Amino acid sequence: MRMYDIIEKKREGHELTKEEIDFFVKGYTDGKIPDYQVSALLMAIFFRKMNKRETVDLTKAMLNSGETIDLSAIKGIKVDKHSTGGVGDKTTLVLGPMVAACGLPVAKMSGRGLGHTGGTLDKLESIKNFKIALKREDFIGNVNNINLAVCSQTANIAPADKKLYALRDVTATVDNTSLIASSVMSKKLASGSNAIVLDVKVGSGAFMKNLDDAFLLAEEMVDIGNSMDRNTVAVLSNMNEPLGYAVGNAIEVKEAIETLQNRGPKDLVELCLTLGSRLLLLGNIVDNIEEGRKMLVEVIENGKAYEKLLEFVEAQGGDVEYVKNPELLPKAEHIIEVESEKEGYITSINAEKVGKCALSLGAGRETKDSILDLSAGIILNKKVGDKVNKGDVLAYIHSNDINTGEKVSFSLKKIIDVKANNDKKPKLIYGIVDNKGVKRL
Repeated sequence: MRMYDIIEKKREGHELTKEEIDFFVKGYTDGKIPDYQVSALLMAIFFRKMNKRETVDLTKAMLNSGETIDLSAIKGIKVDKHSTGGVGDKTTLVLGPMVAACGLPVAKMSGRGLGHTGGTLDKLESIKNFKIALKREDFIGNVNNINLAVCSQTANIAPADKKLYALRDVTATVDNTSLIASSVMSKKLASGSNAIVLDVKVGSGAFMKNLDDAFLLAEEMVDIGNSMDRNTVAVLSNMNEPLGYAVGNAIEVKEAIETLQNRGPKDLVELCLTLGSRLLLLGNIVDNIEEGRKMLVEVIENGKAYEKLLEFVEAQGGDVEYVKNPELLPKAEHIIEVESEKEGYITSINAEKVGKCALSLGAGRETKDSILDLSAGIILNKKVGDKVNKGDVLAYIHSNDINTGEKVSFSLKKIIDVKANNDKKPKLIYGIVDNKGVKRL
């Protein structure tokens, strides 16, 4: 078998066999096939696309390029949630304790953030002594004991995906549905959970800007998961404005704590109820979505979800005082108020631009070697649809550099769009994709 022939075949629009896909994935992972040939194939795939069978075979090849995690020692159905990435997305910090408090095991392996803000692991490290690197027996033990563990991915999960993504990133071949779907699902499937709920973000602050493209991606990922005997559901959610009010690391942890104390932003709470109810259904904890929502609301209101957060932090070595008293979390030296220069209604808050502002403050990474400022970020004081008067505070900038903070303040006044007319509140959930098909809301 020759790589030249595989490239030519896909260039002409033909379907690749499982053996051909396995050959190029293994050869590239082992260093036997050079970058220039794989980049040529990726470009052919980008233009000629892959069908569902090819996409599943690509996912399997990447999944099998490294180790897979065996979670059979964990009692019950294990569930996982994956987000395609957004701004202010602290969902795991809230959803994990909520679902675990309902009796469903959540075994989550996560990565670090690259871009607007840190990832879930970075945010958790705002809590003093919190350990993200767990031994396998400790990870499994925590899930069995308290129904929840979140740790860093082992380096050998889907190594083919790491190599292929790095190459796609520099050859303008990232934006292809089959390549995105196989990349996401190879890592999720290798992590060993029985059921997966995907939060597919759509909008200015998301990878997927277009709703129709997002539905196609969601269908592709759900098909992959279900074809490999993992119950998989996708929820499509709005990322045109940041989720919740906080965009950063420590400040997002604080907002997550407040949410588990029944004081959370409406959009964050609603998203967690939507995702969580489907996790509970997949985990056979409830018989229908309505029952799941009711159970999740109950564990928030009776304090069990907050108690689960304390158990989770303690089990992973963190100082629970940082949860009980969030003022102990890292704090920025300067807090700058951004005031509205006119009266009206907020019609848009471009999530991508807010994310870039947070990045400039140090809340995110320009490169994988960048050092995060866990205290930096932006806390919105108003959301789309809210009424504002001249002089009202639109946002608070948390910065350790006053000059950068002032520049961000100037930018935010342009990003937060205030107009005379009152536009209706934006939709949060666009639809659901499961094994029954697509449901647009």
